[in-house]
Amino acid sequence: MKRKFGVALLLAVIGTSVFAHSDKESVTPADGAVLDNVPETLEMRFNEGMRLTKVEMTHADTHVETLDLGAQSGFVKEFSLPLVQMGSGLYQIEWRGLGVDGHPMTGSFSFEVK
Repeated sequence: MKRKFGVALLLAVIGTSVFAHSDKESVTPADGAVLDNVPETLEMRFNEGMRLTKVEMTHADTHVETLDLGAQSGFVKEFSLPLVQMGSGLYQIEWRGLGVDGHPMTGSFSFEVK
């Protein structure tokens, strides 16, 4: 009985890690940050490999800019994307991508520039 339980537990742990989604670990600037200046780059870090397919930046609910994803090669955990300088106001970032596990992923965050 102990052996069956041990095997079941092992399979559950392996299955969980195999099918785990790629999650956003951090972004810079941080979600909700209030900054004095627009940073030159947007940094995104994921816990597993990710292939970004689109990142859009909306400034003050009026102007939408698609950010340059560069020449991605495969699935990576860290991205550094150049930001377009649009002055003070609220910046909303929306991203889409494909996790290394094959699942489509989306997310959003925002920061403000005084």
